[in-house]
Amino acid sequence: MNIHEYQAKEILSGYDIPVPRGRVCLTADQVERAAKMMGGRCVVKAQIYAGGRGKAGGVKLVHHPEQAQELAKDLFARKLVTPQTGPDGLRVRRILVEEAVEIAREFYLSITLDRAVSRYILIASAEGGVEIEEVAAKSPEKIHKLTIDPYTGLRSYQARKIALALGLTGSLCEDCVQLILSLYRACLEKDCSLVEINPLVVTRAGWLMAMDAKITFDDNAVFRHREYPDMVDYSQLDTLEITASKYDLAYIKLDGSVGCLVNGAGLAMATLDVLNEFGGKPANFLDVGGGANREKVAEAFKIILQDPDVKGVFVNIFGGIMRCDVIAQGIIEAASDVHCPLPIVVRMDGSQVEEGKRLLMESGLNVQTADNLGDGAARIVKMLG
Repeated sequence: MNIHEYQAKEILSGYDIPVPRGRVCLTADQVERAAKMMGGRCVVKAQIYAGGRGKAGGVKLVHHPEQAQELAKDLFARKLVTPQTGPDGLRVRRILVEEAVEIAREFYLSITLDRAVSRYILIASAEGGVEIEEVAAKSPEKIHKLTIDPYTGLRSYQARKIALALGLTGSLCEDCVQLILSLYRACLEKDCSLVEINPLVVTRAGWLMAMDAKITFDDNAVFRHREYPDMVDYSQLDTLEITASKYDLAYIKLDGSVGCLVNGAGLAMATLDVLNEFGGKPANFLDVGGGANREKVAEAFKIILQDPDVKGVFVNIFGGIMRCDVIAQGIIEAASDVHCPLPIVVRMDGSQVEEGKRLLMESGLNVQTADNLGDGAARIVKMLG
């Protein structure tokens, strides 16, 4: 679950991590007034759920309130396209106006989950203010990593080792130690999968400050934080993903033409891979889960069919907890409701599989059944020509 930069900074500020003075605005007039409060010279930052805003013109230093207002009008009137948004871009609904800070040095600092070892990992670099992936690719020796033991937690001496590796000394080093420990505490208490400060700067006045921040919450822990759903900016999400979340469906829009309905995340990933091997391009990732009922399957199928890019549907189901005849009834119900003319291939196996296949073949839909995953992928690719 993502949140905006200004929300991440509000959280970090609550852990005594210094951030620039700022104000969130919903209109160009509010941006002008906020710029006046900052003294005229300030930074105008578009708030979207994607990085790369600076190169796309979404973050700019302005020198007077009228300039801030004109920039805000331009940002509110268009979609911001960055390497992370895709070609359609994202609409700017909120703008953060911040005080301009004189910067002496920039660093990168983050804590994220390393799923390979199932532990948090602290990542730091003296090359801040740029994409860390670029630094990792060109100068991996400039990145410092520390795997955090969940039983002992992050210790002061470990944070100090990182601060020294960044080239900080004296009081700045000790300030950085406290900042790193605070960042770790925020990461744990807020159930984050990522807390990133880029850049973390040393100002010309000699203070550490988080100039930009990103926080991603662990979706599995949202039940512990009732305030999190209210923090979501739904204007930044795909409408089909919003609908899917209402039915507890794991749905992600992709750029292909074959709608995919699968039960189980691992099977879903395998289905996308095999479909690609046979020359098909998946239009989505959709996992209905292991215990879905007929109504849930029907809603999942309808969500797939609402995507105008979908030209055919591939269903790959293992009927364990969920019976194959129930899956078939859900597909028939959904496809009949919307008068679906698209070709459908269903590969199913497990409980009540023969009854499921019989229901599908007698449904009158443009449907074929497959014997295995490869056969199903080949069939849907062939039906789409």
